[in-house]
Amino acid sequence: MLDMCVNQGAGLRSIASQSAPRVIAMASHGNQQGELPLLWSLCATLVDFGYPVAVLDATTVESAANPGLDQLLDDAYLPGAENSEPSSWSVIPAATGLQRLCVQTPERGLPLDPLGGLFQSFGVIFIYARVDVLTRLLPGSGIEPLLTVCPVKMSSVTAYQALKQLLLNARLHPTIASIETAPFPDTSTARNSPVRNLQECAMTFLDYRLDSLAVRPMIAHDCRSDDMHRLALRLLENAMPLHRHHFVGSN
Repeated sequence: MLDMCVNQGAGLRSIASQSAPRVIAMASHGNQQGELPLLWSLCATLVDFGYPVAVLDATTVESAANPGLDQLLDDAYLPGAENSEPSSWSVIPAATGLQRLCVQTPERGLPLDPLGGLFQSFGVIFIYARVDVLTRLLPGSGIEPLLTVCPVKMSSVTAYQALKQLLLNARLHPTIASIETAPFPDTSTARNSPVRNLQECAMTFLDYRLDSLAVRPMIAHDCRSDDMHRLALRLLENAMPLHRHHFVGSN
């Protein structure tokens, strides 16, 4: 089903503006060199599908000079955040705001509930955060956080640590994306690749069979790859829809 990217993408465009915001997530595990280019490519692909995207960046702390989710939770307003027709995507600092959602009291509902009211004009809310934040935000959500593996030193190690936390602490089953630098890696390279090392560790120490999607860099900004289409559709399949209810923040 994921191979029919073009037809599915066309269908998504027709319903994106009518659907409730949908939450997807990406785990940051110490390798932003590979994570950030993939994040931006996914945002561009989702916009191509017709989804305005709000990226909640938990690696950036809000401040008076750089307001973000923390300020939105207080007064439900941030210049540009409630634009009726966002042109593409917005990146919103969210470190403090997401921490607040992690510790909200049970009577306030599920941790992510307030986001539906704050980002009504967006089709996708893309949370980019460390694993310890995601394990507190997403239990029971059905979301499969994106976890990247890059061909750089220590990538498989930090990815395994992140995988272990997601599985054991929140029962979250991530979508694994293996970032390939060569169009067709040779057999010896494939055998010793970081994603193969991650798969072996997951089976040996966690008794968990791990599948992955190979993702190659886009050739040009205006050339969306089939890899990105497949990955974006996979994330949307397991996205969490949010009700478009009103949220009133409090201090």
